[in-house]
This record gives sequence, structure tokens and C-alpha cells, in this order.
Amino acid sequence: QVQLVESGGGLVQPGGSLRLSCAASGIIFTNYAMGWYRQAPGKLRELVATVTIGGGTVYANSVKGRFTISRDNAKSTVYLQMSSLKPEDTAVYYCNAKQLRDDYWGQGTQVTVSS
Repeated sequence: QVQLVESGGGLVQPGGSLRLSCAASGIIFTNYAMGWYRQAPGKLRELVATVTIGGGTVYANSVKGRFTISRDNAKSTVYLQMSSLKPEDTAVYYCNAKQLRDDYWGQGTQVTVSS
């Protein structure tokens, strides 16, 4: 019943922008912290950004100042606005919903930054 569906990935040039969306269903969205993680080829999955139930945000140092996470509780959707993209941002980006006893993941969306 729980489903997280990412969208918005694609191919962009360095310096470009992209907005990812993650639509959640099957959960009480307002009770979950939401996050974006990414995994590049041959590397471990890493935290990109999170937004808490109260609206607080945390960013990885590598994306701070370039990415913005936000949530729309009315739409049960979390967004990741990515700007000034770099080739090293290339990865599969995963949406995460986390509560004390629950941890759900989307299938991921590919972001490729190529010159």
C-alpha cells in the first residue's frame, strides 16, 4: 500500500537545473520526515537532504547552497530543487519517508549531468 514515486530526473548540462518530485501514498505524510538520497555508480548511497515534520532542513555539504528540499503536505509530495549542477551530482536519486518505526524508499530516478 505504501508507495513513493519519484519523477523529474533526466539529462542536464553542467550548471543547469532540475526539480525532482516524490509523491507519497499509503502513509500519513505529515507524520514522516522526508529525504533525498543518491547513489552514484560504484559508490555507497548517501544523504542529500532531509526535511523534518516541523519543516527543518539538513543538507549534505556537497550540495549546500545549490539544492533546496521542500515539502507540500497538502499534496503529500516532497521536492528537490537542484541548481548549478555538476557532473559529480550524477546518480540515481531516491526518495525516503522515515518515522520512528517506518522507513520507506522509492524506486529512484536517474539524474545525469554531462558536458
